[in-house]
Amino acid sequence: MAGRIQSHQLPNGLFVSGKLEQPKEPRPPTMAARAVPYTGGDIKKSGELGRMFDISVLDPQGPPPPPPLIVGGNSSGGNSRQMAPPRVSGSSSNPNSGSRPNSGTVKKSSGPLSQLQPTGLITSGSLGGSGPIGSGSRRSGQMDRQVSNLGSSKAKYGSSVTSLSADPVRVGFKVPKTVVWAVMIVAAMGLLVGAFLTVAVKKPVVIAAVIAAVVPAVVVLVWNCVWGRKGLLGFIKKYPDAELRGAIDGQFVKVTGVVTCGSIPLETSYQRTPRCVFVSTELYEYKGLGGRSANSKHRCFSWGSRHAEKYVSDFYISDFQSGLRALVKAGYGAKVSPFVKPATVADVTTQNKDLSPSFLKWLSDRNLSADNRVMRLKEGYIKEGSTVSVMGMVRRHDNVLMIVPPTEAVSSGCRWWHCLLPTYADGLIITCDDNQNADVIPV
Repeated sequence: MAGRIQSHQLPNGLFVSGKLEQPKEPRPPTMAARAVPYTGGDIKKSGELGRMFDISVLDPQGPPPPPPLIVGGNSSGGNSRQMAPPRVSGSSSNPNSGSRPNSGTVKKSSGPLSQLQPTGLITSGSLGGSGPIGSGSRRSGQMDRQVSNLGSSKAKYGSSVTSLSADPVRVGFKVPKTVVWAVMIVAAMGLLVGAFLTVAVKKPVVIAAVIAAVVPAVVVLVWNCVWGRKGLLGFIKKYPDAELRGAIDGQFVKVTGVVTCGSIPLETSYQRTPRCVFVSTELYEYKGLGGRSANSKHRCFSWGSRHAEKYVSDFYISDFQSGLRALVKAGYGAKVSPFVKPATVADVTTQNKDLSPSFLKWLSDRNLSADNRVMRLKEGYIKEGSTVSVMGMVRRHDNVLMIVPPTEAVSSGCRWWHCLLPTYADGLIITCDDNQNADVIPV
């Protein structure tokens, strides 16, 4: 008869065959790699990164450092002194590091981290060449823009966008002051001498001769004041276009082509026209007899500028002659003379006093009142894709072709056939002949 089959009873009272298995001791789980401790930015705790720069690394999970050596005396104190363990230079990952001589300091073959040379990596930020010339800024296109507390529709730009003066582009006469003062003194002396001789000798021929000499000079001066601006625009229009391919550094050129926005596109404040390189919004007010003045220089029976917003930023122009693309440095406070004719977008007269909600919002955002005023809102802009002529100086910097403001004012020269004296304009000259086709909005 076979032997008795062994059995055992389970905790629930059930008898089962077989031997009772002894519980096994739990084993800790094995991991392929130990966890990397948090370094907190300390390179000495970064493992292999610290070894790359020959910096001693402290392994928190490795064996503890050897205890300090006790030299002389006994353990109870007395004449005993404590010595720190020697420090070994070199990388701890090198198997031959133990054979190197001891050193009191850690050897840094790569130098300190503050002396690392730049790698030339181009990162995001402001556009290369979009900062002031010579600043060496290499950031790409960050829009330094903040919304004003006056309203959500009024935007303020940073230093990368040039804010132009509210006054029109200044066009002056290129005539030395000594010549002007000499002519004025001679004319005044001639009038005094002529008047004295007329009274003393009783010969009006002298005063008539002096007047005949002074009157033409006055007529020429008035003629230049009226037609000087148009004469300068005619000179700019007839100035020949240059080819950027053969232009040298420092050459004064005129370039005509299609413009594209730079890192910061502009937008008109009233019509919200996007993607512009130049924007201008001006509010004019008419002053009658005894009316309120829009500014300190406002005269009666004329239109005066009450509020103006003019901005221009860096943009690109593609030359029609060569097809090259150049960066026009019009931002960062550069001197710019834009000749862009604005269009009337809102007109408030005495017969039409009902203002549109958009115009009222535009006024309220700028804390401007609209009580019984005859106003006119004009807006001009150069939109992306427009044909523009730019006059400036060629500058080549790090393989970047730029057009910068000239160091001297642009003069038209003396045009004798038109009786025009030399007129000039400062900075970059920008003209746009495209018709904006902006209809007047009755408000």
